[in-house]
Amino acid sequence: MIPSLEQIVERFSQLVTPIPVASRSPLPVAAGSVPPVTVLTSTATTFAHPGPVQTVDYSLKGYHLDVSILPSQVVLAAEILNQAGFALDTITGVDWIAQDQMEVVYDYFHPLCAWRVVVRARLHRDNPELPTIWPVFSGANWHERETHDFFGIRFSGHPDLTPLLLPEDADYHPLRKDFIA
Repeated sequence: MIPSLEQIVERFSQLVTPIPVASRSPLPVAAGSVPPVTVLTSTATTFAHPGPVQTVDYSLKGYHLDVSILPSQVVLAAEILNQAGFALDTITGVDWIAQDQMEVVYDYFHPLCAWRVVVRARLHRDNPELPTIWPVFSGANWHERETHDFFGIRFSGHPDLTPLLLPEDADYHPLRKDFIA
């Protein structure tokens, strides 16, 4: 039986911890740009999140569900989606240089229901590392290698992070915003 989108939202709502009101603070946003986000403060890190679990209008965004999680939760999120019948579409990175953060974005789709889910995890730029989801979705192998090549994000537990598209001796990551050719 295929779970409903509401059941998937409920599973993710159990995974992510609501942001306490006391630790919410808006980040400055220029007029006409992205909507304000909240800041999740934990004992070790601070990350910007647009709310942990949001249903989204597909006609506006191209996906149905947007989930922001901590890096340590990416494998659990992948397992939730795998159990619900989702497949991995892509993994990519985003360099938020002004916030001194990197973001890993996982795009999933359900082949029977045409649902799309985006899972995001923010990392500090100085140590961008999170667990691999390769044991859950074997197709993540190539995507994680590419993200490592271009952004320098490490996926702990990955079987082979040797360069995939860059030269083998490359010691640079060309999609980081501070990259100079």
